[in-house]
Amino acid sequence: MRFLVTGGAGFLGAALANKLAVDGHIVLVLDDLSNGDASQLRPEIVFTQGDINNIPLLWSLLGDVDCVYHLAARVSVAESVLHPQAYNAVNVGGTVSLMEAMRDTGVRRVVFTSSGAVYGRLPTQPVHENDTPNPDSPYAVSKWAAEQYIHTIGRLWDIETVALRIFNAYGPQQSLPVSHAPVIPRFLHQAVTGGSVVLYGNGRQTRDYIYVADVVAALLAAATAKAVNRQVINIGSGVETSLEQLVAHVEQVTGKHVNQLTNQQKTGGVPRLVADISRAQQLLGFRPLVGLREGLQQILREDSRFQ
Repeated sequence: MRFLVTGGAGFLGAALANKLAVDGHIVLVLDDLSNGDASQLRPEIVFTQGDINNIPLLWSLLGDVDCVYHLAARVSVAESVLHPQAYNAVNVGGTVSLMEAMRDTGVRRVVFTSSGAVYGRLPTQPVHENDTPNPDSPYAVSKWAAEQYIHTIGRLWDIETVALRIFNAYGPQQSLPVSHAPVIPRFLHQAVTGGSVVLYGNGRQTRDYIYVADVVAALLAAATAKAVNRQVINIGSGVETSLEQLVAHVEQVTGKHVNQLTNQQKTGGVPRLVADISRAQQLLGFRPLVGLREGLQQILREDSRFQ
């Protein structure tokens, strides 16, 4: 098959694009490199640097494409609070631009990477796709809005659409920016360098951590699965892990004691969030294979930054 992966030089996008290429597909990647690294891509992948809102550029890339994976997005919750307009322009506007270009070029299926963040603070866990989202950041709002756009436009223009709500993905080569770094690479870095980890809130808030290879497996299945049109599907591990438990796992895999600091002046986000993955199991045959401790060990083995 012939695929376009938008945001394909980012953490998830590169892992997906490389797996598609290994499996023998023709893979095109579009990324503006604001948070990506094209050197992570296999040489047979056709890479284009550009803006997801550039419709003429999208036209040039979409010819004969069988399916688009739409991962291009700004992804920091904290940054979105500071720059909501930019998040709306890329995450919502870019999605609409892509759908227009797909209509114009006759591409018939898109797999959209949404986020478990759309659920926000809900009283009952695990969260199910039928639960009404309660987003608590511009990032979460932008992902929920983009879901509505792809499904509505898909109905109007006869484009197959499926949205995967990815929970806390992690794995080797995940970006480690100076500010707003994802929690797992941040904690591992602090552990191996002898630093301290800061737990915001009380440290007991929970999340659902899903290893990158398991996310890629779900994305691969979504491109060809039957009966997924207009579906929203949770992709997580289904396991609830607190920040305190995560620190304990980090200590076990690194063999180092981690000094913990608590900052209760800053919110730690929603108190609980874990995915009900029964729909993914039913529609995609999805079964997460990599547990959290094994995933952390994989990062230590494969990512030179933590060695």
